[in-house]
Amino acid sequence: MLTTGIHQKNWRAFKAQIAAQYSGARLKVASSAPAFTFGQTNRTPAFLNNFPLGKVPAFQGDDGFCLFESNAIAHYLSNEALRGSSPQAQSQVLQWVSFADAEIIPPASTWVFPTLGIMQFNKQATEQAKEEMKKVLSVLNHHLNTRTFLVGERVSLADISVACSMIWLYKQVLEPSFRQPFPNVTRWFQTCVNQPQFKTVLGEVKLCDKMAQFDPKKFSDMQPKKDGPSKKDAPPKKEKAGKEGGKPQEKKKKEAAPAEEEMDECEAALASEPKTKDPFAHLPKSAFVMDEFKRKYSNEDTLTVAVPHFWEHFDKEGYSIWYGEYKFPEELTMTFMSCNLIMGMFQRLDKLRKNGFASVILFGGNNDSSISGIWIFRGQDLAFTLSDDWQIDYESYAWRKLDPDSDETKTMVKEYFAWEGEFKHVGKPFNQGKCFK
Repeated sequence: MLTTGIHQKNWRAFKAQIAAQYSGARLKVASSAPAFTFGQTNRTPAFLNNFPLGKVPAFQGDDGFCLFESNAIAHYLSNEALRGSSPQAQSQVLQWVSFADAEIIPPASTWVFPTLGIMQFNKQATEQAKEEMKKVLSVLNHHLNTRTFLVGERVSLADISVACSMIWLYKQVLEPSFRQPFPNVTRWFQTCVNQPQFKTVLGEVKLCDKMAQFDPKKFSDMQPKKDGPSKKDAPPKKEKAGKEGGKPQEKKKKEAAPAEEEMDECEAALASEPKTKDPFAHLPKSAFVMDEFKRKYSNEDTLTVAVPHFWEHFDKEGYSIWYGEYKFPEELTMTFMSCNLIMGMFQRLDKLRKNGFASVILFGGNNDSSISGIWIFRGQDLAFTLSDDWQIDYESYAWRKLDPDSDETKTMVKEYFAWEGEFKHVGKPFNQGKCFK
């Protein structure tokens, strides 16, 4: 179990969660009551016995093995590919993890936290932090000039750690004019955060259009309120009793309020974010666990494990199966552009990920291709119409609801999930498949 604190969007915990997405480690996250209440659970003797500092994120395995400090947890949940497959690669990964902690986080905190209302603004310190960030970005930009990722040819724990340390920089202060001299860094950052494993944890990361500024009122509102009545509301003082007539006044012992728990850097601001209404909140709980199926699909054999698991657990009352076919195949030219069209739709539909799954395939070749796929949605309606956040490109597809009991549906699900088969309804050879999960 990974305990993340008062809000699930704890950027330090992101590192462990993303690492688990890559390695396939099963991870249960406790971020809210009743499993975890920030400021209460982490003060209990049981919690402090395992994590003496009382801080989050904190990790406890099924076997009782405990870890604190986010880098250690992320390392433990990683696999060899993330940690580095050779001593040289492992050392380089460690180098960039340390770089994030020592070179990025200090100036980033000084610059970003005042804009979130969780730290007082200091002009001189902020200007110095900006200059330090320019040096950091220059180092990264030079390193990434000939590389896609920081270490090796694929994502490693180095990319996860550095990208997570920069999320709030890109979301709050790195406006286009500031990041313009560092195109390699921005290209790398967007490549990372748009990987499916990152997006499952982070959702959509929108780069800021304008540098956020310190707001004194926001800072004031974020400060803990002092207990006790104000002078204006205080009751009038009673006259002192005479030496003989009155008893000496006893000073009431004021119970000391517990010290304000120090929130993880961005949690205070994030806790106040408005929650989006869930379009599926009215539906009864389903026995089909989408995340469990996705784990099977990602980590085990599709035909022998994932597909049988799907049909064994599928809840046809709580979920529906849809076939979607792109309406304008004549507009599809180069196959790589068609793939970008599919992935672009997936990336912008991240808020639907929890309640949806899709396997979409590009058939044919350059200037002679088609796109179609199988989609699984919570409920019986075409999900795109239920929320403004989900109305992405869906009108470019023709949709047909499938009967889960028909042989046709079972064949299509098998072929689209496995990316192999006859695909009799298509008439073009398989090119490549993409999954929304």
